[in-house]
Amino acid sequence: MKMLGLSAAIAAAFALTPACAHAQDAFSVPVKAPSPSPYPGYDPINPYVSWQSYQSFQSWLTMVSATQHAQPSWMTPLVTVTPRLEQEYRSDFYSQKNGTGSQGNGQQLENFGGPGGNRLEIIPAYNLEAIVALPSYVSANGPKGDARGWGDYPMFLFKYRFMSANEQSGNYIVTAFFQMSDPLGTPAKISNNILTAQPTLAFGKGWGDFDIQMTVSTQIPVSALASPGNTPSMNMANFGDPILWNTTFQYHFFEYLWPEFEVNYTYYPNGEHSGLSQVLLTPGIIFGRFKIGMDSPTRPINLIVGAGYQFAVTPNPVIQNNFVGTVRVTF
Repeated sequence: MKMLGLSAAIAAAFALTPACAHAQDAFSVPVKAPSPSPYPGYDPINPYVSWQSYQSFQSWLTMVSATQHAQPSWMTPLVTVTPRLEQEYRSDFYSQKNGTGSQGNGQQLENFGGPGGNRLEIIPAYNLEAIVALPSYVSANGPKGDARGWGDYPMFLFKYRFMSANEQSGNYIVTAFFQMSDPLGTPAKISNNILTAQPTLAFGKGWGDFDIQMTVSTQIPVSALASPGNTPSMNMANFGDPILWNTTFQYHFFEYLWPEFEVNYTYYPNGEHSGLSQVLLTPGIIFGRFKIGMDSPTRPINLIVGAGYQFAVTPNPVIQNNFVGTVRVTF
């Protein structure tokens, strides 16, 4: 009987050992999130950390989608900065001929990257956009000499959206911008030689497939570099405080066609061109948004291309004409 009891005790101990081991494991090992299906950036060595990163990335994209869903879905114009909040990489090309009268310097400029440079536009928070850019590369030739080099550095541009409604809720938007541009001092009139601040107020209203986008801004000189024949103070005085008013009339038809007509007005209340103004007209067309990939199951990556021709309709302009091209990838 004693041997029978001992055998039963040993058998019971062996039978309970796996259960105790499993219970101990359950309390001593941290519980990890279930491994998701494979996705870009998944780390099999530390799946919990990579799952958190993935969830944070998806939450950010969800916020970006919600931000853009709360505004009209118009296309960003060729020249006018849109009041919409965008998330994209953008590169422009300008082939600009300056006027030859008392306002212009007669230079021909080939601008790779456009005035804003090759830039990345990001929506870091609801109602907010930040734009970071590289200087554009400019080739210049004409009466002021031939030169190649980097244009002025667009330090930053921030947008804050005050109010908006998508096409189903009113089709309008009001946004404020603030940007600064830092001079690099490249010769042959490639650089303005002026550190400028530019506050802007932007509006937009749509009616069905037609929309109007508008900005009003002023460029304020903050400091200046010396240039051949001019001291910093002379460059500051010559620059003045130009006022810019841009308006785009845009229509969307079929799926991918966005013809537009822009009116770009600049008035010089003081400075070298004091009391003068110029009006540029820009007919153009933009093609897009062509889906080329997916950031997430609900957020596509799109390709956009466009071109236009800008020409002066006022006498003695600073800019005589300008060919504009753009390539963008939204995400």
